[in-house]
Amino acid sequence: MAVPELAPQQLKRRLDAGEPLRLLDVREPWECAIVRLPDSLNIPLGEIPARWQELDADAEIVVVCKAGSRSRRAAQFLLAQGVRRVANLSGGIDAWTRDIDPSLPAY
Repeated sequence: MAVPELAPQQLKRRLDAGEPLRLLDVREPWECAIVRLPDSLNIPLGEIPARWQELDADAEIVVVCKAGSRSRRAAQFLLAQGVRRVANLSGGIDAWTRDIDPSLPAY
C-alpha cells in the first residue's frame, strides 16, 4: 500500500497555515529528547500495534521519524487498520532540521 509523502516544505506551509494536522513521532523517547517537532505525539514504532487506537482516526496524521523509513512503516500499518488520512514526512526529522530549521540539533 503506497503511503503519501509530504516534503518538509509542504508540512511547514500547512502548519504555518494552521491546518489541524496530528504529528505522530515514532522515534524512541531518547531521540525525542534530543529534538522534536512542536505538539507531536510520541508513540515509538514498536508500540504502534498496541497503541494506534489512541489516535483520532478522523484526523490527518503526519508520521515522523529520523529519516523516513520507520515512519513509512508506521503509516503503512495505520493505513492497513483503516486510518485513511495518513502521510509520511519525507526525510524525517533529518530533512526538517536541514531544510526548515537548522537551529535544531541534528543527531
